[in-house]
Amino acid sequence: MVTISDECRLADGREPVYLKSVQEGKNGTFSPMSRISAYITPCNNGVVRQAARMLGQLYDDVLAPSGLRVTQHNLLYTIQAMDGPTLRAMAEALVMDLSALGHSLKPLVREGFVAIVPDSNDGRAKRATLTRGGIKKLKVTTGLWQQAQSRFDVAFGGKKAEELRGLLLSIATQEFRAAYEEGRPMTK
Repeated sequence: MVTISDECRLADGREPVYLKSVQEGKNGTFSPMSRISAYITPCNNGVVRQAARMLGQLYDDVLAPSGLRVTQHNLLYTIQAMDGPTLRAMAEALVMDLSALGHSLKPLVREGFVAIVPDSNDGRAKRATLTRGGIKKLKVTTGLWQQAQSRFDVAFGGKKAEELRGLLLSIATQEFRAAYEEGRPMTK
């Protein structure tokens, strides 16, 4: 049996139920690929990140023929959906740090899919716009993304997938941030 460190115990000192069922493999080694390995941590953030990495890998595999990753597709899609947003507005919508967004956009700019242009109303602000090549690439990646999304909905269940998106989106709100920081339940 795997030994449970004090850091992994619940607040009341109990061992998480899912960790009790994790067995050591041959020669006393733990197999990280076991079906239970996804439940190593009781951390909500850790589990969401594990799921995000798995989905990222699966979607990236489907989008591979386009030469872009799903994260890059999402950036192109966001630029189109927000109609050439300022970088600040885009970073806020994606719940990203402005410098991280700039770093993520660099390959798309380098490949000629995105242009960063001054805002005509505020010279200090910059906007992200799709180039003609970016519009074409978005059409290609959208078709592939739809295949990945459809596969997810089939595998996970369409109704469950819709509920999951709603739950995750509620966490990405300022209302959730305020409730979390204040230690209270969300009102919605």
